Amino acid sequence: MTSFTIIPARALRRGMAGVLAVGLLSGLAGCASGPNANPRDPFEPFNRHVMQFNEGLDSVALKPAATVYRNVLPPLVRTGVSNFFGNLGDAWSFVNSVLQAKFLNAGENILRFNFNTFFGFGGILDIASELNIERHKEDFGQTLGRWGVPAGPYLVLPFFGPSTVRDALALPLDRKGDPLHYVEPWDTRYGLYVLEAVDVRSNLLRASAILDEAALDKYSFTRDAHLQRRRAEISENKTSDTEGREPKANGDSTENSGEVPPLDKPAETPPTGAGAPAPGAKP
Repeated sequence: MTSFTIIPARALRRGMAGVLAVGLLSGLAGCASGPNANPRDPFEPFNRHVMQFNEGLDSVALKPAATVYRNVLPPLVRTGVSNFFGNLGDAWSFVNSVLQAKFLNAGENILRFNFNTFFGFGGILDIASELNIERHKEDFGQTLGRWGVPAGPYLVLPFFGPSTVRDALALPLDRKGDPLHYVEPWDTRYGLYVLEAVDVRSNLLRASAILDEAALDKYSFTRDAHLQRRRAEISENKTSDTEGREPKANGDSTENSGEVPPLDKPAETPPTGAGAPAPGAKP
């Protein structure tokens, strides 16, 4: 649930009550854009206004703070901060991996958490990656998706950013599953939330600059990229189950079809359809 030009959703949802996001859903029925609305995005007018609000808040608060953070702190320190928060996320990812019956992923997540917590100074050092123990990010929205709960319409939440109705409903449990939620006193807890948000935003500065300069509809680009990424995250196990089968035609993929590969996984063989070279042909 992350956008380049708004406050990072993962960091903020951990620090704020998910009930706020859920409460917005009751007033969205009248915000649909009519019979010609995109079925994935019937709340588009509302979503565009919220995106503008988030971008304005980002431009006056989070982006300047992230820029100073990146310019002042050396890369080694910033890496340690990112490792620390990533390690905390591994604990909740372990729980969701178990709930999704991804037991291999669950084992790797809990190994990562234990190794980095006890041998990596609380997660500041990423010892697990050095041991080739892979990280598998999971949240309760993904768990609901694996259980067959449909995503519902695309939804942009104030402060939280791109989401869906299903993921918005999952926010309260994601907050409860975050170890930071139990840090006391409260000022230390919310100080850590702010640090995490700034750290995540600093890692997106270059990407957001490229997106800002691109001649495209930023809203549509962000929506389509977010929905595709979530489909891929939820379908990752099913894609391995269908490995070796004939792929469906373009456009046949659905959220629960299992035919959407992860975005960062390159195709193992080039396509042979129209516009692609035939096997054995020279480029």
